Order: sequence, then C-alpha cells, then structure tokens
Amino acid sequence: MLRSRRSHALLALALSAAMVAVFFGVLPSSALAQLSDVKGSKDHPMVSRYAGSIIIGYDFRKFDEFVIPLGVLRRAAGGGTKVTLEPAKSQKVEGRATRILYVGPQERSPLEIVRNYELELKKSGFEPLYTCAGTQCGEQDGWFGHFYLYPLGKHLSQTPAHSGSGGPAGQVSEYALSSPVNQRYLAAKRSRPEGDVYVSVYVATSRWNYHKDTADHPIILLDVIDAVPIETGMVTIDAAAMAKDISSTGHVALYGIYFDTDKADLKPESQPTLQEIARLLKQDAALKLYVVGHTDNVGGFDYNSGLSERRAVAVVKELTANHGIAATRLKAAGVGMLSPVAPNDREEGRAKNRRVELVKQ
Repeated sequence: MLRSRRSHALLALALSAAMVAVFFGVLPSSALAQLSDVKGSKDHPMVSRYAGSIIIGYDFRKFDEFVIPLGVLRRAAGGGTKVTLEPAKSQKVEGRATRILYVGPQERSPLEIVRNYELELKKSGFEPLYTCAGTQCGEQDGWFGHFYLYPLGKHLSQTPAHSGSGGPAGQVSEYALSSPVNQRYLAAKRSRPEGDVYVSVYVATSRWNYHKDTADHPIILLDVIDAVPIETGMVTIDAAAMAKDISSTGHVALYGIYFDTDKADLKPESQPTLQEIARLLKQDAALKLYVVGHTDNVGGFDYNSGLSERRAVAVVKELTANHGIAATRLKAAGVGMLSPVAPNDREEGRAKNRRVELVKQ
C-alpha cells in the first residue's frame, strides 16, 4: 500500500512538473521543434553554408550599400553614453547585397567555422582583406557583431519562435547575436571582369539563453556584395529633361537604351527612352541630333569603335522607321572608348561609360 501511494505521489509530481513546463515554455531540448531554413531563403551561389547550418534569417537586395570594416572598431567621437562604434578603416561597396544568418552545429567553434570559410574562399579565388578575433576586433569581445555588423536597426526577424523558445515570432533571429562571445571575423574580395565580389563573415557563440535553438550555438552572419551596376531605366529620363540638358550643355547621356553584350540589337526595354527621344524631336521641329555610341575599354580599340557605331545606327533606324522621325535630322556616330566619364578599372565606372549620347548638331 505504501509503495502504491508513493507511486501515485511521484506520478502526480511528474504530471505537475510537466504542466508547469508547458505553461512556462520550458520544454526539454528533445521536445523542441527542429529549425529549418526560413521561407524564401537560399545559400549564395558563390559561398556555400557550413555543413549542418540552418538559415534563420535572410535578406536580398538588388542594389544596396555595405560598409566593410577593415580595421579595429573604436568608439565614435561624441558618442556619449551610447555605444557607437566605427572601424579605423573601412570600404563602402555597392551592388547586389545578400545577407544570411545561420545557426551552426553546437559542437563547432567559431574558429573552426571561420577557418573553413577562409579555406573555401581561397579556393574560389578570394583574397583576404581583414581578419580579427575576440578583443582584437574591438575593446569588447562580441561588440563587433552586436553593435556594428548586426545592430538593432539591421536585425532580421523571419524565424518564428518555437514553443520552447519563448517570446514572439521572429526573436530567434532578431536576438541571435545579442550576447555573442568568442567572435571571429573575415572580409575577403574576389576580382572579376564583370564586377568584384566582397564577402563578410562573422561568427560568434550565442550566450542569449532565452532561445534554446541558438543558445551556446555558433551564429554565422554572412554578407555577400556583388559589385554590379545599378539597374538603370527604372526612372526614365523624359523629353523635358533631355531638352534641358541639351540646352545647357549641348548633349545628354542616356542609360535607358539597352543592348545584349557585344551586340547592336535594341532590347525591348529600350522603348520608353526611345519614345521620349521621339517626343523631344517632335516638340522642337528645328532640332537635329548626333546619336553617339560609347563603350567601356573591354576589348580592342577597333572593335569597340565599330560596336559603338553599329549601336548608334540601330537607334537612328528605330527612330526613323518606327517613331516617325525624318532621317535628315539624325546622324549616327561611334567613339568607342574615347570619351569615358568614369575610370574603366572597376565595373561601376565601365557601366557609366557604356551609354548613348544625344549631341546637338
């Protein structure tokens, strides 16, 4: 009888403890739902994930800027009591920006993960720009991620909290780097003719115990910036703006006329700009224009000269054949790489040099 009563008492205590655990969200780790990649996320095609990692935050922008720290973080002058940090040296880059936040396997250290990224990036042609660890990155371990790379305004908030994690949806990713320790950082660059690629890798162990999915796990913050030119033509320059530039400078540069690489065939998305050129000419019946093609310096002189002229001819043909402009009012010319408006040693500059200009006769 005593054993039976004792068994019933133990069972009652166990049930009570289970009910308390459920009520307060304190479940054993085996009962936690397994994390999976957030919806719509994917690895960057040039930088694969560390084995066993899960994407808990993801953001992609077709064009944005990113400041790559290349030196130790220091308190900004005039910061007051608020911790405001800035690197001793940095580089601002623009282009296609991908940010991925991973949680890695608990048994792996930030050092092991960063070393793997370093080796794989080197195999892919990347050169290191800057590395640091712990307080080498700044005065406090963890500040590099918590206050600079992943501050409050840049938190990702896509991962829903699990039943055992506590807090509202999104906090797993929002606070993944709120209490990081043992931080490691790597910045690298790969030079390519079509545009440089920059990689920023930050890894630290999370000490934010509120979420069991990330507590004591390595957190990996990966930023990849493909330095591609901004997508032009999203705002089409209109006839009035063209007329103003021609009146004040004698010419206007257009970036809304598109061709395939090494070809002189007009792409359909050129039509809005061509329509505005036609409107400009119809509004001023006395206006005559040179249509001048320009290229970057990729390729030989003779080739680029010929390509730029063929493209200018294609614009003239389109305006005269399909937009009602008299052929006597337009003359095509190509100057190839002879009149750059930006340096050709970077893709951003080469993109500015590939253009069509209207020049008043």
